[in-house]
Amino acid sequence: MPPRMEERAEATLERPQVPFLIRAAGLILRAIFLCTLIAIAIRVSAPQSETIWSAYETPGDLLRLVLGAVVAIGILVQLFRPPKDAQAYRTWAYLGIFLTPLAVVVAFAAW
Repeated sequence: MPPRMEERAEATLERPQVPFLIRAAGLILRAIFLCTLIAIAIRVSAPQSETIWSAYETPGDLLRLVLGAVVAIGILVQLFRPPKDAQAYRTWAYLGIFLTPLAVVVAFAAW
């Protein structure tokens, strides 16, 4: 006899549990990494002129400013979207150990 629909639905809805420490580390390292990327995008896209209002004088500065704002907004949107599965938390926890300090060093070097 085939299993009932409720049993199949319950079987597909079960998610593997992520340990709290890995979940917290993944979220924290991901947040630090993405915030650092936003800071780098803002710094790199800043106009070469004196003020932000003089960006309209040079088309290159205006284009850099608009592209930087789009990238920063895109990263900001990703910051508020949590990972969807357990493997994503593990990936951020393990890769974040290496990527987050690297991003922070690059941000200090760019500033």
